[in-house]
Amino acid sequence: MPRRLTALLLSLCALAGCGVQTEGRAAAPGAGPSPEASARTVGRAEAAQAFELLRRLDDAWRDRDCAAVERLTAWAESTLGGRACEATRNGRPAPARKEYSDPEFFLPATAGDDRWFAALAREPGPAYFLFVHQGDHWRLAAGPVPVDGGDAPEPVADPDGGAAASAVPGDDPSTGVRARLVPQRYLTYLTDPAGVSGVRFAKGDAAADLLKELGERPGRVRPDRLTADVRLVVGPQRALALPEGGALVFHALEIEYRQRPGAGRSTLAHPIYGRDDLRGFTGGARAAELTGTEILLAVTEVTARGRLSTVAFRRALAELSTG
Repeated sequence: MPRRLTALLLSLCALAGCGVQTEGRAAAPGAGPSPEASARTVGRAEAAQAFELLRRLDDAWRDRDCAAVERLTAWAESTLGGRACEATRNGRPAPARKEYSDPEFFLPATAGDDRWFAALAREPGPAYFLFVHQGDHWRLAAGPVPVDGGDAPEPVADPDGGAAASAVPGDDPSTGVRARLVPQRYLTYLTDPAGVSGVRFAKGDAAADLLKELGERPGRVRPDRLTADVRLVVGPQRALALPEGGALVFHALEIEYRQRPGAGRSTLAHPIYGRDDLRGFTGGARAAELTGTEILLAVTEVTARGRLSTVAFRRALAELSTG
């Protein structure tokens, strides 16, 4: 399948701290962090309070309050809340959002200037969330990212009963290097249909299914012409250590689809996006050509031997134009 690969530089931001505290499941949010807690570390009460912003974000989507969506999101979620939120004002349905609860928090013991934490919500189904402190408040950077298939892997346990997981420093000579290369290896796999790079995912993995789709989709829309450009979403890398030298990596990619009419046609025969998307993003129900950008959120496990598997996966349309 013809594909134009746009290379973006992956921001290799060293992850703050090596210890991560786990605070178990969330209780009701407290009154907010104390002056001491607001220094650099993230405590359980602060994480629980930050997790509550999901309700405010749900309200913002329901009310089509795009300014609030922007204020409560960062990184990949901010991209998904931009034009996509504006499209809901033109009749595109707002994303169906579940009320997630029963979270387990993974909290960096020291965070430096990069304050973040991850959460794994158990109800109504396991899903990962990534929160970052940006400006003067917490924002949702990624989530929900539903667990794909089996159980979510357990981070490294502290035999002394202290930290339940550790953040992986990006400059660590072993695990850190493997974790840092995960987004690029994921990208390489999706842009290498012949498999010459040697990057592998098991059959049934979300990445393998997506690679298959990228190869088959152009044939399904003929006589239209369809090309795809897969890129990394640049941003700080964050990962949690897993047993036996593995890591759980949070990352994101984007796919830009370009669909054009076949020879002798002035309109598309098989638009890959539906009328609600077309009307919401473009204002019309038909188009002579389309350019759509989808964001892919992934939580990927890399083992000590470098084997990759997609643990959690979510995909959403972020932009659609007729040019």
